[in-house]
Amino acid sequence: MTLILSNEEIDALLDMGELIDVLEDAYRELAEGRGGTRLRSDIITPTTLREDGLYALKSMDGVIPKLGVGAVRINSDILTFPQTGTGMRRVKVPAAPGNRYVGLVLLFSSHNGEPLAIMPDGVMQRARVGATNALAAKYLGREDADTLAVLGSGWQAGAQVTAHAAVRDLSEIRVFSPNKANRERFAREMSGIVGLEVRPCDDGETACRGAGMVACATNSYPPVFFRDWIEPGMHIGTVRPGATEVERAARDRIDVFSLLDHDDNAKLIYTHGVQVGEDKVGSYAVEHDAWHASLPSLPQIVTGQREGRTGDRQVTCFLNNLGLGYQFAAVGYLVHKRAREAGIGNDLPTDWFTETVHP
Repeated sequence: MTLILSNEEIDALLDMGELIDVLEDAYRELAEGRGGTRLRSDIITPTTLREDGLYALKSMDGVIPKLGVGAVRINSDILTFPQTGTGMRRVKVPAAPGNRYVGLVLLFSSHNGEPLAIMPDGVMQRARVGATNALAAKYLGREDADTLAVLGSGWQAGAQVTAHAAVRDLSEIRVFSPNKANRERFAREMSGIVGLEVRPCDDGETACRGAGMVACATNSYPPVFFRDWIEPGMHIGTVRPGATEVERAARDRIDVFSLLDHDDNAKLIYTHGVQVGEDKVGSYAVEHDAWHASLPSLPQIVTGQREGRTGDRQVTCFLNNLGLGYQFAAVGYLVHKRAREAGIGNDLPTDWFTETVHP
């Protein structure tokens, strides 16, 4: 039988600490050449829905033989790029019937090829980003870092709080985002979730002052973290492709950089001369140069192949430069395992998704 799960069921099944452990083991497989991940692919075209929008069909996949699974993540998106008071942002529009988004994860067995599960990607993608950034903080942050500053108060920011709380014993959490009502709502909600007061701050610099760890979790193109905010021993994490959240001028004050993976640029297929603002590659581009190529990847640091932090006063920065389909194989494995153990979800005949005709 093939399992069908909802976001609500996935959210109830996932434990952040357990997910971090599964991802850590999966990254070892990747760094040691046993796991496999493939370049993300985006086809971007006009859409008839609205003149200021684009249609994007995205796919990414990976296989983790040790866990016995492979996964494909597929997104069918309507994208817009509005200008706000802080610059351009990438905003997905819930345009499917019922004002909904479309993102699916297909989980397969590497033992016999069967489809194990079909799941929405929303909760899973948030969890794998938070868990990956927290894993970077575990390896790159000071062991005594107990103050977390979060820049952003949206969907991704919440997972940054719960994930960092799983790898460090936090004594203080602060949050800043430009919208006062949003950051105050976020602070109230997350305080209840982690059992520790989350304090909203009036500006980003105040939030970051004295923080051992800073989690940037925005969809902003302009930087949200600046050179003058850096303090000795600080660890900074980002989630935006292209590492745009940290001001480029800050590079000379950061001692150790790491990125998620070197083979990180989406294969972009544009039609009709589509552009995003003045830049055709827009939100998807990850700069590739000698500097980026020289950085250690997180899987390399996890396995000890490359060096991370070596001193308490060093400033470290993790660039979560572009997600991997490989991550969805890891999260999908854990979700499927826990769902089967708990008897959660709906089964459909696997015959519906297999065939007798040679493909």
